[in-house]
Formats: sequence, C-alpha cells, structure tokens
Amino acid sequence: MKQCVKCLVKETVDSITFDAQGVCSVCRQIEFKKESIDWAARMEQLLELVAQYKGKGLYDCIVPFSGGKDSAFQLWYVVKVLGLKPLVVRYNHWGYRPLVGENNLRAFTALGVDVVEFTTSFRVVRELMLESLRRRGDFCWHCHTGIYAGVMHMAVRFGIPLVIWGESTAEYHSWYTFEEMEEVDERRFNRIMNQGITADDMFEFLGGRVDRRDLWMFDYPKRKDLLALRVHSICLGSYIQWDTKRQVEIIKRELGWQGQAVEGVPPEYDYEKIECMFQGMRDYAKFVKRGYGRTNHLASIDIRNGRLSRGEGLALEQLHDGRRPASMDWFLGILQITEEEFYGILAKHQVYPWAFDRTSVPEGPPLPDMPRWFVPSGGESVGQRDGSGRVAKYV
Repeated sequence: MKQCVKCLVKETVDSITFDAQGVCSVCRQIEFKKESIDWAARMEQLLELVAQYKGKGLYDCIVPFSGGKDSAFQLWYVVKVLGLKPLVVRYNHWGYRPLVGENNLRAFTALGVDVVEFTTSFRVVRELMLESLRRRGDFCWHCHTGIYAGVMHMAVRFGIPLVIWGESTAEYHSWYTFEEMEEVDERRFNRIMNQGITADDMFEFLGGRVDRRDLWMFDYPKRKDLLALRVHSICLGSYIQWDTKRQVEIIKRELGWQGQAVEGVPPEYDYEKIECMFQGMRDYAKFVKRGYGRTNHLASIDIRNGRLSRGEGLALEQLHDGRRPASMDWFLGILQITEEEFYGILAKHQVYPWAFDRTSVPEGPPLPDMPRWFVPSGGESVGQRDGSGRVAKYV
C-alpha cells in the first residue's frame, strides 16, 4: 500500500494525493503553512473581523465545545486573547467520558462563560449509529452532523452571527488548503461532515423507526435564515498557527485541563480524543476499513513538525494501531449486534488496496474509567430482531 515518504499517511486516507516525489498533500500543506503564510497579517484580519461583532449583542460569538483539547483551547483563546463574550454550545452525543465533566467545570469556572447543551434522545441516537454504521461503516453520523448543524441552529435561534471553530481541516486532510480561508458552512458540511447522507435521507433509510421531527438538529439550517443573520462561521486555525502540543500546555496550565488514556493511543499523547467513550471503536473501525489508526495520524503530525523521526513513528504505529479495543463488547451491547455482524458490515466498506486480517489482531488493554461508562438499562436496551437475527428496531 502506498505511503507518504515523509510522514506515515496511506493512500486509503480520504482526499489525500501524492506528488511526483511521493510526498502527501498534507505534508505539502504544512510546508506552505510554515513558509508562505504571513501570520501577522492573518492576525490583523482576525482582529478586524471580531471587532465587527464585539459588544453588538447578548453574545459576541458562539464557541462550539466538546471539552477536548482543541475546543478547550479555542474557548480560552476567544475569552483571554480576543476578549470576547462567547456563548458556549455543546452537542451531547451520549459518549462523553467522566473526566470531561470535571475538565469542563474547571474551564467554565475559570473563564466565566454561559453554556447551552442540547442532547438528542438516546433511542434516536442508537438508531442513527446503527444505520450509519451499515451505510458508511462509520457509526458517528449523528455526532458529525449534530455538532455542526446543531451549533448553527443555535446561532440562528440566539441571533449570534459569529461562530468560531478550531483548527482548519488543512492541518490533517486535503479537503481544503491553507491558501483558502476555510468557512465552516453548508458546503463544507455536505462535503465532509454528513458523509453524503442528509437528514431526509436518514429518515427514509430508517423506514419509520424514528419520526422526521426527531431529526431536526441534524438538518442544516435554512439558507434564508443564515443569510438574514449574516452568519460568519470561521476556523481559528485559519488565522493563527495551530500547534496542538503548545496549546495543550496552555490549557493544562490556565484551565487545569487534564488528559487521560485513550484506546489505541500511545501514553505520551494523553491529550488526544480523551473526551469520547466511542473513540477506541471509531479508530479501530477505521483500521479495519483503511489500514491505519489514531497513532498513524498522531505520529504523522509530529513528523511534520520535526518532533519525531519517521522510523520512530513507524515503531509507534506498529505497537498501538489495530488492537481490538477492550470497549468492543460494551459497544456491541450498545448497538445490540454481534462481533460477526460488526466485521461483516465493515468488510463491505474496506478501501482497496487494504486487506484486513482479523486473525492477526491483538487485544488492547482496558481503560481505568470503563466501569463508569454509560450503559443503557431496562426496556430501552432490548432490541427487536428480524428473521435473520439482526436488530430491526430498538424499543
């Protein structure tokens, strides 16, 4: 399988291209970011932009917030560096780990912010997880769409035109480049986030298993409403040099933010994707489909930033990627499917030329907080199965 000669990116990654020298498009984008952007000028653009909104309404902007490293930093930056009054908007996808609440309490207290959280019915979320797993080999459709469309709904409902997100996707993918001032808009939503499935599509796929009105927060807001509000939805990483490790140092020092172990992630990256119980299974599903996991991604970032050699990165990848997560049994219980069903679904989404070999998969260690993870109980956890034994509907 083709792999970048500089970092560890493989040809099965969405949107990646390789040049004549065998260097991937993300490595070239990072070179452009370091060598060709006038970041002082970008900062001036940012200050001019936020000045148009500061003090003009109940809130100056919205900051979408999961409690992970990136959203914690962007909230700190918006309050402490830009001096704005944000409304913090959280989409609860039913996967937050216990430490997240503790980190959030410290951050919200230190920064003195107002917070709105919205949560979809667990019954609806589980239907969406199962259907998106079958359709796309990715059970996180509700999370991708809920975070982005849901936040924009809150912008419309609260009348807040400025939304400030985190890093540009050019940091890790090639859907956009650093030459573009990436907007987190409907085009980007349809291009990347909803995986080609609209809320209308999902309603039809579910065949009556949920009501159409149950899916309102997964619909992108009406264009006329966004135009009337003159919404400006930006990536902070388009205006400042995004450096995750430096930013983690800031939030640990300023907000008391704490990291923790994550399945499939080396211990030195204790800041990566710490917020989600589903993360280990999501990364493992990607490995089954595409032949790379979270360590490949993290090591590639450090290689591009001169913090790791390619050989060191390869050794880390071989040690940590592709292990069966200890959370798999918990996950299968959530979706009420068997392990055979799980692998059977993902086999249909495997990306050539990768060929997954289940017989060579080692077991991953359990996480210390797993006994505290959410487990559905009562009738809500009982599935109706069809004649073949597959889950047909949750009750």
